[in-house]
Amino acid sequence: MRTAFANLEGIAMLYRLGAEGLVLFHLLFILFVLFGGLLVLKWRGVLWWHLPALCWGIAVEFLHLYCPLTDWENYLRQAAGQSGYEGDFIAHYLLPIIYPAGLTPGIQVLLGSVVVVVNAVVYLLVIRQWPRRHTSG
Repeated sequence: MRTAFANLEGIAMLYRLGAEGLVLFHLLFILFVLFGGLLVLKWRGVLWWHLPALCWGIAVEFLHLYCPLTDWENYLRQAAGQSGYEGDFIAHYLLPIIYPAGLTPGIQVLLGSVVVVVNAVVYLLVIRQWPRRHTSG
């Protein structure tokens, strides 16, 4: 009986770690959407990763789409026997950044606008530099 319980605890821990890893990935994806254009200034190949991520991030904010990562996070937490985002470092410090209290559609549009403006400026710089780098190589 004790071994079976230990196995269940181990499985629950794996689900919990999976959920926390997914939260961390979610945060990194959000940061990539916002700041990935800066990487494009240095490494042009990142453009092919950043543009689709940027389009998705803008669509989520402006169209109020539901990100599938949220469903996966909640599924893993429930599979681990948890009810939500509570009790550990990641849940306490990172989740309020990803899911701030009082997030309204108006705030989402504002956040989406910040993403658009930041990346528009960065991509204007990329476009301005493109012919110089492309012809000098």
